[in-house]
Formats: sequence, C-alpha cells, structure tokens
Amino acid sequence: MKYFIIILSLISSIYANNLKPYKEIIFNGGVKDMVLNNNNLIVGTDTGKLQVYDLKLQKIIKTIQLPKIKDFMGDIIDTRVASVDYLNKKYLLLSDSGIGGYTNIWLYKDNKLEKIISPKDELSIVKARFIDDNHILFGFLSNEVALYDIKNKKILYTHQLSESKFSDFALNENKTVGAFSCESGIIYIVNIKNGKIMKELKGIHVDNVYKVDMKNNIVVGAGQDRRASYFNLKTGEKGYFSANFIIYSAGLSPSGKKAAYAIDENNDIAIYNLNTKSKTQLLKGQKSRLNTIIFQDENTLFSAGDDETVMMWKLNKKENK
Repeated sequence: MKYFIIILSLISSIYANNLKPYKEIIFNGGVKDMVLNNNNLIVGTDTGKLQVYDLKLQKIIKTIQLPKIKDFMGDIIDTRVASVDYLNKKYLLLSDSGIGGYTNIWLYKDNKLEKIISPKDELSIVKARFIDDNHILFGFLSNEVALYDIKNKKILYTHQLSESKFSDFALNENKTVGAFSCESGIIYIVNIKNGKIMKELKGIHVDNVYKVDMKNNIVVGAGQDRRASYFNLKTGEKGYFSANFIIYSAGLSPSGKKAAYAIDENNDIAIYNLNTKSKTQLLKGQKSRLNTIIFQDENTLFSAGDDETVMMWKLNKKENK
C-alpha cells in the first residue's frame, strides 16, 4: 500500500505539470507573426490581415486588410502579413508576397494605410520592428540589419552581419540592443544605434537558429540542431537543453528566469527554470508547428503556429521559485 501511494503521488505530480491551454483565440487566417502590447494581441495572418484582439474584452477590436495581389498565374490572392508591430497608435505591416519576391511594408495611422517600402526598392526584408516613433529596424534575408528613418523615408545604415541566411531578431527592453540569429548557428548581439556587432554568441548551436528572444540580459535560441539554448550576457554563462525534434520557437518571461521552447514533434512547449536548469512544466495542445511564443508576465504566455489559433496558457504559480 505504501509503494502504491508513492507511485500514485509521482503520477499525479507528472500530470499536474502537463498543462492544457487556458484559452484558444481564433483569428481570420493562419498566424504568421504576433506581438503583445499591454492587453492587446496583434497578429499578422496569411489572409492579408493585421488583427487586434483585446484580452480584456475578449474579442477582435480591429482588422486592417491589405490589398490583394496577383500571383504568377495571374490569379488574385491574399498577400501574407509576415511581420507586424505597434507603437503609439501606429501599426507596422510587412508582406513578403511582393512582386519578384521583394518586400512591401505599410504604416497604418489615423485610419490610413501608407506604403513605405515597395518592390521597386528591391529589398528582401524578413522582419521589421519599431525602435521609436521615427525609426524601424529591418532584418534582411541576406542577414543584414538596417535602420529606417520614417520621416525622411530613407535607410540610415545597412550592416552585413554574416554571409549566412537571416532567421530572426529580438530586441531588449529599451530597444537599444538586438539579438540576431541565422543559419550558421551564431547569434549576433547588435548595437541598434549603428548596426555594429557587440558580441557573437558561439559554441552552442551548430545549425540554423529559427527564433531568438531577449529579456533582462538573457538570450534564448531555438535550433534546428535540436538544442534549446540560453546565454547570460552579463556573466557569460551559456548552455542548452536537448530535444528529440527540431526546435522552432522560443520565448522568455519578463524576468528572464523562465524559458519556453517548442520541444517535440507534437508541438508541446517545455517550460524551463533557467536558474535551476530544470524543466518544470509541459504545455500540451498546440495544433500546428510553432512560430511565436510570447510571455505576458511570469505566469501567462501565448503561442502561435501556422493555423488560425493562438493559445493562451496559465502556468502553475508554485513553479516560480
């Protein structure tokens, strides 16, 4: 009887740490990118839409529709919104569906949609984020970083990080430093003011790093090499957690103490305590391959894949130690 109770207790403990989604939020199209602004989730979809979901009102409160395009067959189709952002009543929309494979970028303000980058500029930009009211950071497919001046409509600098193909970038809290990842496995720490490389994070990844995140001087990476990495920019500590499948996405809590990684072929998300280097919880129920993980606070996070559903998760607070 004693051993039965011990076994039952262990089983209960395991299942207590396997969490189901707290809420499922449905958008009008497959979610390609997502940012969080206070209580608003802002997503870009493969149906040409930017949609804003108010977490308090629990409904979509805004939809911005981009113009449809002609494909190579001459058919009219939706453009894909691959990158989105928001700052001070301005929305940023990037589509990688431009003519010739080049990028279209729009600013939406005062109910007006203005195209600031078009295929005639011949730019292959993969990701864009606001730095401040007058500047946008670009990450190019060619692994170049550039800073764009909105008022003067010009690029202030372009800096080549490496010859490897760009994958992702993330910004620190005050948007002065960025972490850029690429197919080589190196993560570059970049000064946003001038685009210069401050540090190279090496020795962990040996293949493409699909996603990065950066919080409180901690950087995490999601690798094709099945490694979920972490780097402490202050202490120099680094390491990784091994998985049995390609890791497509990663995210950090605001404190940088918790990391979330898409850990297996079922799209389960593992929560790691970076202080103890231990896996504390497993989030089960994601429907498709993950592309974004965002923490709202230490116990609430959102995940998006290539389908129309964003999952909201509530972690067990007892794991906060």
